[in-house]
Amino acid sequence: MVTSAEAIAASLNPAKPLLILDADEVLLRFMEALEVYLLSEGYELRLTSFAITGNVYDRHGGIVAPEHVRELLSSFFAARTRHIEPVKGAAEALASLSADWQIVVLSNVPAPQREARAENLAGHGMPYPVIASKGGKGEFVATLTAGRSAPAVFVDDLPPHHASVARHAPATHRLHMVADPRLAALLPPAPDAHTRIDDWAAAHDHIRKLAEDIHVRP
Repeated sequence: MVTSAEAIAASLNPAKPLLILDADEVLLRFMEALEVYLLSEGYELRLTSFAITGNVYDRHGGIVAPEHVRELLSSFFAARTRHIEPVKGAAEALASLSADWQIVVLSNVPAPQREARAENLAGHGMPYPVIASKGGKGEFVATLTAGRSAPAVFVDDLPPHHASVARHAPATHRLHMVADPRLAALLPPAPDAHTRIDDWAAAHDHIRKLAEDIHVRP
């Protein structure tokens, strides 16, 4: 399977709508899985803000240092990437949309876990190409959407990625989604997104209508 943004872009039909999706907190219940893992390692995640660093505590109630949080995240991805549960309704919504939309997953998963992420998603009924990105996603989206005549939609939970896409691929419709309701309550709508929708039933209808409004028929 091709895995680079350039190779996947070359395989896409520019006349067919394109849906570019983050995985964590869009397709997969990342935060729930991380909480369980941290507890198994003797740590607690307290969701008092939309962040991981600064919200992880050790068994004595002390805040875990940022460098150790990074180590814990690395070990989490190595141990649990294949086992994260799906967001409710995601697979069903994408199965419906896939008749008319091309689908690519653009995830900031560590590169060594790209295959595990793809297998995890496929096991939940989401067998779509996965690109392991790093840093801002705007340049990746620009590569995937270059030369398109059909609409493209980007879905992500993190506002900085919407800002990056707005800068590098401004024609891309940007949908802000935060699947975990606890996190959603902590984060206002991304200022660089066109809309905020936190459930897949509503997101499905919104995405389908975008193509219909532009009268695109792949």
